[in-house]
Amino acid sequence: MIPAVDALLKDIRNKRIAPVYLIHGDEPYYIDRIAEELEKVAVPVAERGFNQFVLFGKDTDAGAVLNYARRYPFMAERQLVLVKEAQQMNGINDKSAQTLFEDYALNPLSSTILMLCYTREDGKPALDERKAWVKAFGAKGKLLGVKKLYDNKIPDWVGEYCREQGAKVSPKACQLLADHIGNDLKRLASEIDKILINLHVGEEISAATVERLVGISKEYNVFELQKALIQRDVVKANQIVDYFGRNPKDNPLVVILSQLFGYFSKVLLVQASKDQSDKGLAPLLGVNPFFVKDYQSAARTFPLPKVASIIHAIRRADAQSKGIDTPTMSESDILRELVFEILH
Repeated sequence: MIPAVDALLKDIRNKRIAPVYLIHGDEPYYIDRIAEELEKVAVPVAERGFNQFVLFGKDTDAGAVLNYARRYPFMAERQLVLVKEAQQMNGINDKSAQTLFEDYALNPLSSTILMLCYTREDGKPALDERKAWVKAFGAKGKLLGVKKLYDNKIPDWVGEYCREQGAKVSPKACQLLADHIGNDLKRLASEIDKILINLHVGEEISAATVERLVGISKEYNVFELQKALIQRDVVKANQIVDYFGRNPKDNPLVVILSQLFGYFSKVLLVQASKDQSDKGLAPLLGVNPFFVKDYQSAARTFPLPKVASIIHAIRRADAQSKGIDTPTMSESDILRELVFEILH
């Protein structure tokens, strides 16, 4: 959990609620989680029909939102006005709309809780916290930006989420989920919830559990490909490549290349590190100490010049996958050529 998010959630659960909130960033999971928590506690269930308003940005504008915010609750202590996807509000980038929000945020109605959930969209700039209307939310309420987690933090997030649900999980299961699903926290949480429903009481979430319930092939996944490469098992590596080629939707090349690049980049760090102990390498690599031996094994298998050559080959394969240099090569052929270069 991001410390600032954790602190805000605790405040909301303890009913230390501010009159205005502006939660923004490119990680919708945390934005939605904060909004859901506020919905649970802001207005009693019996009063929500008249005093809880959930609006969507594309269907409203600043004037309409503030009309809701300035009304008084109906036979209740307070009301909640929650705007999801606030970045899609009509005219939200106009100075006039921003001035309206600034004026309200600096003088909010004490009986209204107003929350704007502003998710950064791909290709769009982040919300500028230096703007007067944005700072106004921080001055009188809560302003919080949440960023996507780096890929190397995802296994730790998986472990923490499982522990929050009261479940034990193995390091390999955390890594397998992270590698298979990536940094989509909503989807990760959904897959973990699905696992928990099918888990026996007291059962640990193991790699085998993940493979069985998430639909990851036990023999043909990136973990097994990395293992085959380290062991220089040509037959097994090519069997996995063939499987990936037959199932491209479940095994997109861009994901495989990203995982291989991350893996061999860590091998390079192992070779460059003076401290070769598990305790010293784990934080350097950003992995659970359980996995350090795998990287040490790879570092022994592939000398430094070879690892540098492999990373270069992965970059070239990534360019090829985007149609650079060899626009006619299939994804399967690109991966097969890369595996050949790694093993020979």
